[in-house]
Amino acid sequence: MAKSNSRLKRLAVLGGLTSKVSSSYLGQRIKGVFQSDEVQAESLEQLHIENATRVADTMSQIKGAAMKVGQSLALLADTMDISPELAQIFSKLHDQAQAVPYTDIQRVIERELGDVHSNFASIDPEPLGTASLAQAHAARLKDGRSVVIKVLHEGVEYSVDTDLAALKSILLAGKFFRRPKEEIDMIFDEIKARLMEELDYEQERKNIEAFSEYFESVEGVVVPTPIAELCTPRVLTMSRITGSNLDLFLKTASDEAKQRAGSILTTVFHEMLYVNRALHADPHGGNFLFQRDGTVGLIDFGCVKRFSLPFVGQYATLGNHLVDNERSEMLQIAYRMKMLLSENPEAEAVLWEFANILARPFRAGEYTAGSADDSLMEDVKGFGSKILKYPEIRSPRELIFLHRALTGIYAMLRRLEYRCNYDDVRRHYASRCIDEWQRSQNE
Repeated sequence: MAKSNSRLKRLAVLGGLTSKVSSSYLGQRIKGVFQSDEVQAESLEQLHIENATRVADTMSQIKGAAMKVGQSLALLADTMDISPELAQIFSKLHDQAQAVPYTDIQRVIERELGDVHSNFASIDPEPLGTASLAQAHAARLKDGRSVVIKVLHEGVEYSVDTDLAALKSILLAGKFFRRPKEEIDMIFDEIKARLMEELDYEQERKNIEAFSEYFESVEGVVVPTPIAELCTPRVLTMSRITGSNLDLFLKTASDEAKQRAGSILTTVFHEMLYVNRALHADPHGGNFLFQRDGTVGLIDFGCVKRFSLPFVGQYATLGNHLVDNERSEMLQIAYRMKMLLSENPEAEAVLWEFANILARPFRAGEYTAGSADDSLMEDVKGFGSKILKYPEIRSPRELIFLHRALTGIYAMLRRLEYRCNYDDVRRHYASRCIDEWQRSQNE
């Protein structure tokens, strides 16, 4: 009954939001009859901002899946042709929720694992962190090992379909996106797939085990180890790794430690994509823990995007053609990968121009991310409105979270002001991947 009541409350809140948004646009259409084109355009833009604020406030209020959708929309704003004003509103949706009382957390743990005193020497009742989907607590096992217990909020899984369907309808009705509906449907499907994975603790446990194996022999990378007998579909127990978030690390880190951390992050991304073809797809300064010497710990493996060898092989080949300034060869791969859906010389020219912005760090020799000369991310955002005018140019489903991960890693490299020859690193891994792909085709 509690689950049903909670779902009905969410439906009521979202239904009220739908009514407000729809009514506001109906009212503007009526007023628009008596307004000049210029005033009508200004009024509509202001209404978009007001409704985006309404939507963001509602997402923040009801938390859960709605909050995660809002965060994803902020990260994918450039892909979805959201105006900078709307993107800024969504970006204020931080994944910080009000802490759940420890008595409620203990009840879930005991329902899943039995008496807490039988399994743990102690559990800190103060949470390490509370997010929209889960809450984490530090604990100690009977044998003295420090662990983290991650507990899924009760009932959160029942809100996914409701929240996604309602929010997509509201955002489409408000014309927040100016991309084809089928593209928006594809993006929301991808958001849902990743969100469902974040609610699957059995899958996250497997992800942690896989990444622990991936980076076992990579120097400077630390990944927690799950305690399998203390993991269930709602409770995830893993070894605790130490370190600071990026903000704290930057306050005290030496330049040497920053450069080592940047080198490790660069290696981590290329190992994940080109070797293991599995990306930690939620890369921000809170999901990476930095030690004083620049060692990097990876946490939170709920959102992982996996790729096929042919896809990564084509992506690596496209990158080589781009950096080598081979326009026709790169565009051929772009058509093959469905980045270009139909022939249009103007669309080809715009995509090539955009790709050349992305290629700058790889053509520069040694390049310092975050230096005064590094305007890459600003130029990419500035170019977004131009590239999105062409429906022939699409972001394949696989690229949505790949480029989210790449953007997240690069944002951290900028803050570290990491210097290296980025193409030397990329080409080393790309060549290995292409060789593996070609061997698989000949077998």
